[in-house]
Amino acid sequence: MTNPPIPVPEDLALQVDRALAEDIGSGDLTAALIPAGRTGRATVITREAAIVCGVPYVNAAFAHLDPAVRIAWQVAEGAAVVADQPLFSVAGPARSLLTGERTALNFLQLLSATATAAHSYAVLIEGTGCRLLDTRKTIPGLRSAQKYAVRVGGGQNHRMGLFDGVLIKENHIMAAGSIANAVSSARAAGQGVPVEVEVETLDELRQAIAAGADIAMLDEFSLDGMREAVAINRASPRPLELEASGSVTQQTIREIALTGVDYVSVGSITKHVRAVDLSMRFEWQD
Repeated sequence: MTNPPIPVPEDLALQVDRALAEDIGSGDLTAALIPAGRTGRATVITREAAIVCGVPYVNAAFAHLDPAVRIAWQVAEGAAVVADQPLFSVAGPARSLLTGERTALNFLQLLSATATAAHSYAVLIEGTGCRLLDTRKTIPGLRSAQKYAVRVGGGQNHRMGLFDGVLIKENHIMAAGSIANAVSSARAAGQGVPVEVEVETLDELRQAIAAGADIAMLDEFSLDGMREAVAINRASPRPLELEASGSVTQQTIREIALTGVDYVSVGSITKHVRAVDLSMRFEWQD
């Protein structure tokens, strides 16, 4: 039994169109030097191990440029690949191949890097019952793309933005006067979205539980503090979901997951990504 495909972001076409417009502007001056009737073929390989992500973006980039371009993938979205492995070949008008190369590879190298980073954390907490979450620390304009890549890599998404979830932090609590007031105001707004409270102490956790929040984010808690928070939460009449956050590394994530928290959020999987090294090799035809 295979998992169902992960839905692509609704704004995929818009993101691709913007990226192409940003790069091409009024026209590709260099590609125009190539005779109009010349055709070619190119193969893209990865120079390092990775989780492939961005297939729909590559397809959309070349399709937008020229319907005559044909792409043949040797790997599937979400596949684990090794260094020097071919990913896909592309054939068609030489001008279109050259013009689309950078935009297509930009998406593929960034999203594969994000999926690879997410996967590297997700595998470390397998079997714990804890789930990996991303954050809003994403590249501006590419949030939905990166959050898609997190899912491809085996993670889950936190809220997409400020519009689909309430996350009450220190400054919100200070402005509202208390955790209870902030949660009450969130409920009164009637948005029907999850209400999460960031807590820095066990007392604040107790306040979040009493206020009826849905999730408590344990910010920079020690391992012992997390274990105590889990015990307090489980003993309450209305347990919340618990999310651990702050200074999470590959060396610490499994220990954190084993404390019994429901989620661990890691900002670095989208914020600190380094693009996967890809290469496109051309063969020209007359």
